[in-house]
Amino acid sequence: MIVNVSEAKTHLSRLIDLVYHGEEVLIAKNNLPIVDLVIHKPKGKRRLGQLEGAFVVPADFLDDDNEIDAMFYGDAAE
Repeated sequence: MIVNVSEAKTHLSRLIDLVYHGEEVLIAKNNLPIVDLVIHKPKGKRRLGQLEGAFVVPADFLDDDNEIDAMFYGDAAE
């Protein structure tokens, strides 16, 4: 099925439903085919842990910093 851009804007939900059910939809501009409306297909599974070992959390990461505490709470925090 070939539809012009203006018709595609008006009937996008219906076109998506058609594609979902196997219909081929081509969107045209000035009767020149521009875009195929297709179902999304993931490129592959996500790989977790790609950066494992690339960053080491310092041992003092959660320790308070007096200078930062003073900025937030004033000099009374020291």
